[in-house]
Amino acid sequence: MSKTSKTESKTDRDTPPPAGNPAGQPPLPEDACEATEDLARILDARLAEAQKRAADLQAENSELKDQYLRKLADYENFRKRMFREKDEAVQFANSSLLHDLLGILDDFDRAVSSSEVSRDFQILHDGIVMVRNRMLSTLEGKYGLARYESSGVPFDPNIHEAVAMEHAPVPEPVVSEEFQKGYKLNGRVLRAARVKVRMPDGSAGAPEPPAPAPENGTPGDATGPGNAGNPA
Repeated sequence: MSKTSKTESKTDRDTPPPAGNPAGQPPLPEDACEATEDLARILDARLAEAQKRAADLQAENSELKDQYLRKLADYENFRKRMFREKDEAVQFANSSLLHDLLGILDDFDRAVSSSEVSRDFQILHDGIVMVRNRMLSTLEGKYGLARYESSGVPFDPNIHEAVAMEHAPVPEPVVSEEFQKGYKLNGRVLRAARVKVRMPDGSAGAPEPPAPAPENGTPGDATGPGNAGNPA
């Protein structure tokens, strides 16, 4: 072998392989290169789409979080307002009733002033009766308060409170005396009447003994056997 041939063989061994082509491997075909580039473009597009989707979701999450915080603040304000209104309703629940009672209190003041000037019992009595009637009319007509009578009616434990009792010849328990009036509010008992009850003593329902039958031959009986032969 000549010296020139040895030099060319050594040069071939020392020359590095082309870039992108591993040593000892043939170069990739053109179709494979294009497929690799297409795959890279697809992956880049999907990555960009995923990044855009992540950004959209982050923006949506921020918006929802902001809405939640606003709703929470609105709820807290609503809850505080409801508690405040409830407290005010409890404090001023009787404002209408008290306003109506102020006029009745003024009537009492006028009745007292009139009686002090005239020193007349009848005027004081008439003034008090007038104030009572006005008060009852206001409470019954505007607030549904009704007074019910108890004297002489059958005892009912739902509307009567028995504080005293007596026995009498009656068939059932009856209210004999009323110590304190009873009132109903819109049909419901607000205060039971305090009453005295007359209880049966057992004599009213006892049957009367039958009358004795007349005996035969009683004097004065024209049909008796002793008078059978007497002429008419």
